Amino acid sequence: MTMSRVMVTGAAGQLGAEIVRVFADRDVTAHTSSSLDITDSNAVSEAVKAVRPSVIVNCAAFNDVDGAETRLADAFAVNAFAVRGLARAAEEVGARFVHYSSDFVFDGTATAPYTEAVPPAPRSVYAASKLVGEWFALDAPGAFVLRVESLFGSPPGWPGRRGTMDHIVSGLENGRPIRAFTDRTVSPSYTPDVAAATRFLVDSDADAGLYHCVNTGAATWEQVAREVACVMGIEPMIEPVTSDQVQMKARRPRFCALANDRLATAGFPMPSWQDAIARWVAILSPPDRIN
Repeated sequence: MTMSRVMVTGAAGQLGAEIVRVFADRDVTAHTSSSLDITDSNAVSEAVKAVRPSVIVNCAAFNDVDGAETRLADAFAVNAFAVRGLARAAEEVGARFVHYSSDFVFDGTATAPYTEAVPPAPRSVYAASKLVGEWFALDAPGAFVLRVESLFGSPPGWPGRRGTMDHIVSGLENGRPIRAFTDRTVSPSYTPDVAAATRFLVDSDADAGLYHCVNTGAATWEQVAREVACVMGIEPMIEPVTSDQVQMKARRPRFCALANDRLATAGFPMPSWQDAIARWVAILSPPDRIN
C-alpha cells in the first residue's frame, strides 16, 4: 500500500526532521509546534481535514523526563491526550496513524531485552504519560506504535536539543572527560534507521500494532561511549558512574534494552547499534578522523 500524502507532527525535532526527509518523495505536510498545537484537538481535527493525509506520523513529545515529575499536566497533555486527538483525527479521514513510545514504559528489572509481550511497569510520570499515549494511539484502526530509545542521529550543525550521543561526541572532540553509566543498559536508536523502518511498515502489509524499533543489540552507556571513541579514533577519558551517584528526580530503568524480533519478522531487520554509530560518525567527522 502506498501512502501518497503524509502529515508529520513534531517535524522540527531530530526524528521528525528525518521522517520528513525519508518521505520527501511524497506529498508531505510538516507541522512544528509553531504551526500546529497538537494539544488543541479542534485545531488538530481541522488541520487533518484540510490535508486529508493517507498517514499521520506523530513525532511530537514532551521529553523532559525530570521536568515531568512536577509538570504532570504538561507531560500528559502532549504524550497522552494529544495522541488521542491525533488518533481520532486519523480515524475521521481514514488515515493510518504512527506514534512513537519509549523504553521507559518498563521498570528496568529485566536481564534480557524486552519484547512487546512483556507487561509495562512505568516508574515515572514521563513513563506513565508515554504508556497512556500508546493506549490512545492503538485505538486508531491500523495504527503503529514504535517504541524507540536513546535517539541519536543529529547532522552536523544541528540546532535542536542535544542528546546523550551528541554530548559524548562533543566531549571526545574537545578532550573532555565523559561521565558514562556502567549500570544502565540501552539499545540506541539511529533516527535514519527508525525512519526507514517507519516507511517500511506503512508501505507494507505488515500487521498493525506495537513494535520495538531500536538498533539491534544492547550495551551500557560506558560501552557505547567507548565504541564511539574507537570509531572516531580518539582515546577517551571515561569517568564511570552508577545511577546511585547521580541525582535525578525521575526514576530511570537500569536495563532498558529492547528486542526487535517482531519488526524483523515483519521484514525489516534493524542494523546493530555499532553499525549505526559508525554510519553516524562518518557523517559527523572528516574521513581522516575515523579508523
